[in-house]
Amino acid sequence: MTVITIKAYRFMQSLTTLEERFKYLSLGGRIGEQTFGFDRYINQRFYTSREWRDLRHHVIARDNGCDLGVEGYEIHNGILVHHMNPIGAHDIANAEDSIFNPEFLITTSLKTHNAIHYGDATLLPKPYKPRQRGDTQLW
Repeated sequence: MTVITIKAYRFMQSLTTLEERFKYLSLGGRIGEQTFGFDRYINQRFYTSREWRDLRHHVIARDNGCDLGVEGYEIHNGILVHHMNPIGAHDIANAEDSIFNPEFLITTSLKTHNAIHYGDATLLPKPYKPRQRGDTQLW
């Protein structure tokens, strides 16, 4: 029997680090699993719709433009909005409520998004460390 776990922003807020949130969202590296295949046009139409663009702006603002919504991991370019629960062509074709619900969406960088899908934590951004006196040598 397969147990399906629905991932939600409400729960994820209790996880404070990027690493904890990554582990929660990780899909375990299921490479090659078909999502849209020949129905790719459906997902292209969805991601260019006015409704999606408006929702995307809302989610980015909610997360302050930070990777997985964690302060200190600001995304400066290439920001993505990720469905925490994978969607397929049937979800879009049936206009499932969950695909437009911010409770199931989070902002990510491209590297973090790839880490979530392919299970590679080495892609996660490293925390910013401010420069300190004497922390470098010229040669």
